[in-house]
Amino acid sequence: MAKVMIADDAAFMRAVLKDILTSAGYEIVAEATNGSEAVDYYQQHKPDIVTMDITMPKMDGLEALKKIKALDPAAKVVMCTAMGQQAMVIESIQAGAKDFIVKPFQPQRVLEALKKVLAQ
Repeated sequence: MAKVMIADDAAFMRAVLKDILTSAGYEIVAEATNGSEAVDYYQQHKPDIVTMDITMPKMDGLEALKKIKALDPAAKVVMCTAMGQQAMVIESIQAGAKDFIVKPFQPQRVLEALKKVLAQ
């Protein structure tokens, strides 16, 4: 099954995503707590797909997305967003994100998004 990196500054959100994904058979290879960790861990672990929170300390998810896409243009990143962040979502898609999922996470939607992006 695919290797996933979760990037979110909220431990609770990482735990929720990890639970959804591991129960569906995904392997979590790294958990980043901010954007700069996400970039470092991406290079170290080479995940098949990344879930990236938009709002994080040190470096936000949008900036981390751009850096990861610069390192690996084929990177598959799904943005995680709270309601009301539509402008950031549009900017993320323009910067190369493949899809987005909205908090609070609905397991079915999370799994559909990852399956769709991995198939691209």
